[in-house]
Amino acid sequence: MSQQPSMMIDALDTAATAAFDGYIVRKDLVRQFKGQYPVPTYVVEFLLGRYCATTDPLEIENGLKIVTNQLSDRACRAGEQELFKSRAREKGSIKLIDIIKARLDTKNDCYLVELPSLQLNEVRIDEKLVSDNERMLTGGFYAEVTLEYDAAIAAEKNGRPFGVAALRGIQLSQRDVLPQLYAGRARLTTQQWKHLLLRSVGLEPEALSQRAQDMMFLRMVTFVERNYNMVELGPRGTGKSHLFQQISPYAHLISGGKATVARLFVNMQNGKRGLVCQYDAVCFDEVSGISFDQKDGVNILKGYMEAGEFSRGRESIRAEGGVVMVGNFDVDVEHQQRVGHLLGPLPPEMRDDTAFMDRIHSYIAGWDIPKVNPATTLTCHFGLVSDFLSECWTRQRGIGRMGVVQGRVQFGGALSGRDLTAVNKTISGLMKLVHPDPDSPVPDEDLEWAVRLALEVRRRVKEQQKRIGAAEFRSTHFSYVMGLDGVEKFVSTPELQSDGGIGGDPLEPGQVWCISPGGHDEHPGLFRIEVNEGPGSGVKILNKPIPPSFKESMGFAEQNLYARAKQLVGDKDPRSHEFSVQLRSFDAAKSGSKLGVAALVALSSALLKRSLRGGLVVVGEVNLGGSIEPLHNPVSLVEMAVEKNALAILIPVTARKQLFDLSDEMATRIQILFYQDARDALLKAVQE
Repeated sequence: MSQQPSMMIDALDTAATAAFDGYIVRKDLVRQFKGQYPVPTYVVEFLLGRYCATTDPLEIENGLKIVTNQLSDRACRAGEQELFKSRAREKGSIKLIDIIKARLDTKNDCYLVELPSLQLNEVRIDEKLVSDNERMLTGGFYAEVTLEYDAAIAAEKNGRPFGVAALRGIQLSQRDVLPQLYAGRARLTTQQWKHLLLRSVGLEPEALSQRAQDMMFLRMVTFVERNYNMVELGPRGTGKSHLFQQISPYAHLISGGKATVARLFVNMQNGKRGLVCQYDAVCFDEVSGISFDQKDGVNILKGYMEAGEFSRGRESIRAEGGVVMVGNFDVDVEHQQRVGHLLGPLPPEMRDDTAFMDRIHSYIAGWDIPKVNPATTLTCHFGLVSDFLSECWTRQRGIGRMGVVQGRVQFGGALSGRDLTAVNKTISGLMKLVHPDPDSPVPDEDLEWAVRLALEVRRRVKEQQKRIGAAEFRSTHFSYVMGLDGVEKFVSTPELQSDGGIGGDPLEPGQVWCISPGGHDEHPGLFRIEVNEGPGSGVKILNKPIPPSFKESMGFAEQNLYARAKQLVGDKDPRSHEFSVQLRSFDAAKSGSKLGVAALVALSSALLKRSLRGGLVVVGEVNLGGSIEPLHNPVSLVEMAVEKNALAILIPVTARKQLFDLSDEMATRIQILFYQDARDALLKAVQE
């Protein structure tokens, strides 16, 4: 094997090796064996973790020689089948690394084993070995197998000379791993730990955006959370199935094709439990091609995804395996949303079934994860050994972390019971990943990070149900409040946002969409006013230079707020607060003229800590006396609001007669709300 170039050890490598001595391995070492031996990554890492879990270059070099020798001697490559069989005959027994699968031979009342790499499918095995390792009956698992050859049996008619004398599963023999995980995690900062987790699954965090890193953590949730159902659709080549095929022996990958009910749930003939009972996660790869051998297969799957159990005759069987579906978009996300919905690539019997969708806890935005580039995306640094990491993950499944939300987060009224279940499971999973010790404190910023991600991935499911047209799913404005006195914040899915357009989600308190009517050779334009309030006094406009027209409107709004404070904000005193204001332009227009009503609504909203209704745009100017000035071009302002995807426009009632000239098409595409004065405008603008 060629000598690899030396790796520069960074601060995280040093911290990780000190925190997890004996449980780390250089992830680039695994790639030295890629393609040479027909075994998955976690099998190679199992051996590397045994002999190369060190930073000492000499020990690593010696360990690599041992691993190379063991794989050469025990992993059968294509064309070497007869050589391995011959060795077994000559020596009496050999050690072999292979996937081991078993079946019951009912004619002879015994179990037989299949060893694919040797093309043997009638290998003897003791029934106790099968009983102790039932996963060999449901797809099999990788193991170090002692294969014996009996010449006497070979001489018999229909004799089966090959037999399994012993086996050891490729996974950590030590089970009490969580104390080491907790102790090691406590020695790292949250940022260091997140980056170590990403390196542990083979990725270099420096090559991933923050958004891509978040999506990667969501991929991991199903390994630590029981019965977690997840969908990820996106471009090819982003490593969607990598975690489920290469990292953990507790996951099973089903490639596109028929999925049998007997294999997935239970074999009615012999009572053997299926994949969802044997694995922590069952992943359907290339999900668009998946079909069931029975008509009620999808209904059984749907029932299992809801309750975590299924029936075998009169018996109800519980299982904990999560259902994961990954697949590819043949078009980009924007096009997919135009032609249908984002669950379109699912099989026909699933793609338009809103009840099936409701069982999905999260929909990961696979289009936000870059394609894997071996030169940059894959790490050359240290990470946790895969078998240690996967053992920690499977042990964490029995620990509940729902309590971390209690008393700290309140969810908005748009979330149904199933939404809350899904969101809580995602938050629990993310907390197990980032703060694995249940006794360690969780900072508000980390909890809010998990809450926002959980709401986003569940809302993405809800948006697809809404697109299909189901009325009960129309409320998708997911929100939350941190703490007892916190501000309600809304969470959207990024793909719904359009550049320069008004989204349907409520903005944060103090923010308002507005349209300036223009003037002085300037066309109407879309703006967003953003106000933050704090201790102090006065209004401070942050724009440099400050547009004179906007400064004038802001002055009118400020004076009206002071003069009519009791009508607008009740017992709050605006003079004891400082308001920081920023005007953002989304068109060629820059002056921000005649935005007084929107500015007054934004100031009041910030002081009240109340969001405005989603998709609303405000037009109109207020003068120093509190009167609303008439509009000279209300029809063009409504047409612009429609063009910018607004759902509603708040407009002075004096413009009502002029709007008779608005076309029927425009009038049906937007809700027009009239107001008489500033207080009326505020009441109609605030989110109910």
